[in-house]
Amino acid sequence: MSRFGSKFGPKIGDARVSRLPDRGVAEVLRDWQREVSRRGGLAFQPRPSEARGPAWPRLLSELKTPYEMWRAGRAERRDPVALPAPALSRPVMLLPGFGTHPARMNGLRHALEGAGHRVSDWGLGFNFGPSADRFDRLCERVVTLARREGAPLVLVGWSLGGLFAREIAHRHPEAVAMVITMGSPFSGDRRANNAWRAYQAITGHTVDAPPVGDQFFGLKPPVPTVALWSPRDGIVSPRSSCGRPGERDRAVALRCTHLGFAGHPDVARAVASVIMTLDQDNG
Repeated sequence: MSRFGSKFGPKIGDARVSRLPDRGVAEVLRDWQREVSRRGGLAFQPRPSEARGPAWPRLLSELKTPYEMWRAGRAERRDPVALPAPALSRPVMLLPGFGTHPARMNGLRHALEGAGHRVSDWGLGFNFGPSADRFDRLCERVVTLARREGAPLVLVGWSLGGLFAREIAHRHPEAVAMVITMGSPFSGDRRANNAWRAYQAITGHTVDAPPVGDQFFGLKPPVPTVALWSPRDGIVSPRSSCGRPGERDRAVALRCTHLGFAGHPDVARAVASVIMTLDQDNG
């Protein structure tokens, strides 16, 4: 062995060196295979017999959403219906649904801004489920934004985003003026939807134990809480997103698909009208 090799270890061509990376790769592959197997087990857990998501025909009807959104937008452009002007401009935060980016809610955002509200998104990019760190960051963002605005926020959460909104309101009621959920499965069994298997496979934890603290999803937050739900929802059970009387202050039925909650004009009008009830309550 050369002096270089003896002083600094084996030479690059030494067989012992070439085996080290292979062993590291093998360990990484084994860990990856174990994790894939674990998440596959989560994805294929049996569904409780009492928990049922919407029937398959209704799920397939979600594919019509782009056409319905286009048709509704065309009608809106032909015969625009202005959103009611609020007595007070409110700071609003939009929280996206599982697997979606805040850009999917741009239609709702533009409509609320047009009505005079100050709208921001949750600031965390795609919503691929919670982690303790990401949820803490979201809570910090809500508290910071409420302090900057000088007023508590209206949290508008679509699907999983609505569950986050409810939990944030439990943690920081001083920073939240109202929670509006849209097709969010806060009531009953967390598996009463057609997305729970994908959720568990992607996040690596069960729907019953998300890392967001105390998980008060079914308990009404200590702020005004309104549930928007749709009997046409093909992903979340309408019973789960409507909730029971003690779990929300009010439930409003809409005729849209689950995916349509992100920006259908009727949804925007409903959200704007619900926000206006804060003015009536304070009047």
